[in-house]
Amino acid sequence: MNSSSLNWRQLNEVLTDYTEQEVLDLLGDERKNARRSTVIIRLHQRYTTLRMLRERAELLGEIDESARSTTTGKRNNRRARG
Repeated sequence: MNSSSLNWRQLNEVLTDYTEQEVLDLLGDERKNARRSTVIIRLHQRYTTLRMLRERAELLGEIDESARSTTTGKRNNRRARG
């Protein structure tokens, strides 16, 4: 979808359904074409929120994996010593 074809209300109605990449594409389109500052700010706001959520999930996933491997390693060491 082209961001230029969306008014403010339409943009806010559909924005929550878009993926991080789709929002980034809309942001790029808006920067090249319509250049509406309020729309650019709104798209950037949504993009950074989606990026933050993805990055946080990745970080927490790393922590969970690390904790699992550390816990598993400790259990194995106890069994070997016991």
